Amino acid sequence: MTVKSLAGLHMRPAGELCKKAQKYESNIMFRFRDKEFNAKSLLSILSACVQQEDEIVLVCSGADEQEAAEQIAAFIEAGA
Repeated sequence: MTVKSLAGLHMRPAGELCKKAQKYESNIMFRFRDKEFNAKSLLSILSACVQQEDEIVLVCSGADEQEAAEQIAAFIEAGA
């Protein structure tokens, strides 16, 4: 998916993403530049240095993975 936020995944959108991800039991990761980052960790998200228009791959696994994937993807694509 393409990150639409003007700031990319920096402090405010990263914090919001982290809060949303923590609501789910599933493991929620994203891949960017051949590395995986934990969407439930603010430091992990910030360390990815994702900018506006960068492409990331969302990976969810667990009991509520379908709902988590849909909600997190919608949040990112909406330009969080």
